[in-house]
Amino acid sequence: MSKKNRTANLSNLNFGIIGNCKSAALINKDSSIDWCCLPQFDSPSVFGKILDQNIGGSFKIDCDPSYEVEQSYISNTSILCTRFSNGVDAFELLDYMPRYNKENDIYYAPPEINRVLKYIKGEPVFRVIYDPRLEYALGETKSHIKEHFIVSIVNDKNYDTLFLYTDLDKKAVLSGEKIHLTKDHFISVSYNEKIQPPTLEHTLFAYERTKVYWLNWCHKTPHFKQYNAEILRSAMTLKLLTFEKTGAVLAAATTSLPETIGEVRNWDYRFCWIRDASMVIKVIAKLGHTKIVKNFIRYIIDLIPDKNEKLQIMYGISGEKTLTEETLEHLDGYKGSRPVRVGNAAYTQKQNDIYGILMDVIHYQIDRYPEDNERHEELWSIVKSIVWVVANNWQLADKGIWEFRHEDRHFTFSKLLCWVAVDRAIKISSLIRADKSVDKWSALRDEIQDDIMKNAWSETKQAFTQSYQSEHLDASVLLMEYYGFIDGKNPKYVKTVKAIEKELMHEGLLYRYKNEDDFGLPSSSFTVCTFWFINSLYKIGEEEKAKKHFDTLLSYSNHLGLFSEDIDFDSKHLLGNFPQAYSHLALIDNALNFNE
Repeated sequence: MSKKNRTANLSNLNFGIIGNCKSAALINKDSSIDWCCLPQFDSPSVFGKILDQNIGGSFKIDCDPSYEVEQSYISNTSILCTRFSNGVDAFELLDYMPRYNKENDIYYAPPEINRVLKYIKGEPVFRVIYDPRLEYALGETKSHIKEHFIVSIVNDKNYDTLFLYTDLDKKAVLSGEKIHLTKDHFISVSYNEKIQPPTLEHTLFAYERTKVYWLNWCHKTPHFKQYNAEILRSAMTLKLLTFEKTGAVLAAATTSLPETIGEVRNWDYRFCWIRDASMVIKVIAKLGHTKIVKNFIRYIIDLIPDKNEKLQIMYGISGEKTLTEETLEHLDGYKGSRPVRVGNAAYTQKQNDIYGILMDVIHYQIDRYPEDNERHEELWSIVKSIVWVVANNWQLADKGIWEFRHEDRHFTFSKLLCWVAVDRAIKISSLIRADKSVDKWSALRDEIQDDIMKNAWSETKQAFTQSYQSEHLDASVLLMEYYGFIDGKNPKYVKTVKAIEKELMHEGLLYRYKNEDDFGLPSSSFTVCTFWFINSLYKIGEEEKAKKHFDTLLSYSNHLGLFSEDIDFDSKHLLGNFPQAYSHLALIDNALNFNE
């Protein structure tokens, strides 16, 4: 990927992500930590400048304009290196959240960020701008110097604390005085007060152990001839969005980054959507990381204790079922895009597609790990319950994959995934020798398939459309081939791909749809849709064209190869929550096509 293309996007979402499968932090190219929630992903922010430039809070290592700043990941790790140099004086800032194996696959992953100032040459001069704003900047955060640390406290609507440890002069750190760097130093920000205050030696040791963890994790990932670096970075990003404690997979690490600047499509994505997470872990499983798959399956089993309990479209990362949506009126939002939301009202929506996606993952689990009989008994109960729910609900309208908030429709994608649910249930039945269900379920599968072929096809558009008896096209129907409903060379599928390209492609990117939704016509491209289109081109036999589109889309990532939820059609700037699991799983899927 050319440097010219990468640098074109540096004015927008030029963040790296670090994390330890408990929480994460977004670090700007200028070294500023502009987003971090502690002690875990869905906690209130301690640094939230990304949502309010003035009061959100941040933590930056600041040099004068003579210094050039470059940022990259340490190879095959999620450790971020920001290099400052003016030609004579130079140092590096190494940012990581500790994660390493203690024993017996028990990982040390405390809620803290470590920053190592690595001396290179000369006599660099910098200032520390330390401005935590706890509890989403609600109330005033006050910082105090103690013997072993700086403690920051908010005691307004809520009470919370944050601790900073360093071998630099604490007064100089807190006051933003100039500091001359002549040797290595460390700064550690911890949600918890340390029983033993950390030292530089301790911090460097944790750095090496965290580095080894990521090197080992990457070593377990297959090496690919094409796009290996992109696959690996995306895989690590997906890993960073997993909450190891429960097995949940987050849609993204942020809340309320807008799909379009100045509009109100701002949502909290720090939750586990069954659809997104299921697709993520299926892709990760292809790369050999089975632990993530098994942890997610356990998360699902724990969510459904009763056979008659219906599945929500999303849950909290600790399994919470009520995700009440609130607005933080005191925050200006990203580039003035309000409101800032925490929680997500979509958890109450009915989306019939989630059953098929979950069933697809369960089938993958049972097919790949046939020896896990005890878990399969639990899964078989879930399979039968899902088929019962689908049989009683597939003919009903719902909100659809795009979560239309005000109108239920007979969405083609929802019907497709109902078909997938029954199709995979039949396959699961055969795998575990419960074949008596096959005949009954086969009739249901055929009924759904006939219904889709009859009602989703438009003779006028010569394409499968967004919903029954509709003339609107929708990128989600491209997944009909992906899920095995239709062959890539089927004339109706080929015509659908061509029709979608003609109507939804704009400036090299794809609209999700062009009919107005609850908020008007979308003005940015949902990144995953363009990836779906590229995959469809490949499947209909246009491999060269698909690869050209893929290379172009990769050039729209930020300087670290990361993608958000959306891309602006005109500027190609990244928009929406970041980094987005959906985008990176689709990137991997496409890249694997070109390695077949």
